[in-house]
Amino acid sequence: MAAATRVAQGALMGAANIVPGVSGGTIALMFGIYERLIGAIRDGARALARFARGDIRGGIDRLRSVEWDLLLPLAGGALITVVVLAGFLESGLEDHPEAMAGLFLGLVAASIVVSWRLPDWDGPRLALMAAVGVALFAALGWQTGPVADPSPLALFGAGAVAICAMILPGLSGSFLLLMFGMYEAILTVIDDRMIGDAIIFGVGALLGLALFASLLTRLLERHRDTMLAALIGLMVGSLRVLWPWPDGVGVIGDTADTSIPGTGLEWPPAGDLPVPLLLAVTAFAVVLTFDRLARSRP
Repeated sequence: MAAATRVAQGALMGAANIVPGVSGGTIALMFGIYERLIGAIRDGARALARFARGDIRGGIDRLRSVEWDLLLPLAGGALITVVVLAGFLESGLEDHPEAMAGLFLGLVAASIVVSWRLPDWDGPRLALMAAVGVALFAALGWQTGPVADPSPLALFGAGAVAICAMILPGLSGSFLLLMFGMYEAILTVIDDRMIGDAIIFGVGALLGLALFASLLTRLLERHRDTMLAALIGLMVGSLRVLWPWPDGVGVIGDTADTSIPGTGLEWPPAGDLPVPLLLAVTAFAVVLTFDRLARSRP
């Protein structure tokens, strides 16, 4: 396939990964390249592991087995999209926090619907999903707002954790950043070309992917349904901070009173409801449309 087509696919995956609720892994599934992508990432991780053990020749041999003609165009397209979209999203978060929270709420809610049919449900898995969802919902009640000036360690950790979601259909790396209050900070790093912070985040992402790619794929292979049930529980619990009034604003915008831990869930004035609701419904429909396209692909 032409490199330009791969770049376009990578651009769509990048757009998906920067918007909470949509996973680049889902887009890869839609294009029929998910298994090849996971295989290439796993080969790259194994090469890094060889280098880390001092096996230079083995690491080089592993690098030769990586499907670079797939990875490089995808990565290039994703990088271009992330840089282009970061400024628009940052402006939206600052100027229209309720509307953006509504948009993200619709995206994540649709991802829950899409992911619900992936596991083979039974009593223990339903109980696990419910327990994870309730625990996270309660824990996020103490979310005090976005991290305004993250430390290098926080940037490194954010990169390591968020990148792992890229290889899991249905779970967005941006969703994890949003849940930890790091989403807007990372957008600022990208949009303002904060090279030092971007390098720290990127190194964390690279090492996180190298360390966790094989582990996550192994867990999915051996305990797929249980893992998916827990991930769905995470998405369900996260809806607390995506409700636009006031928690979503407190997590993704700049207007929250962050001196009050655990702000409550409120119902909006009638005049404030239409725009976030419309965006939530539209986002919900878009994700379901992408899912239908993915499932209809021969």
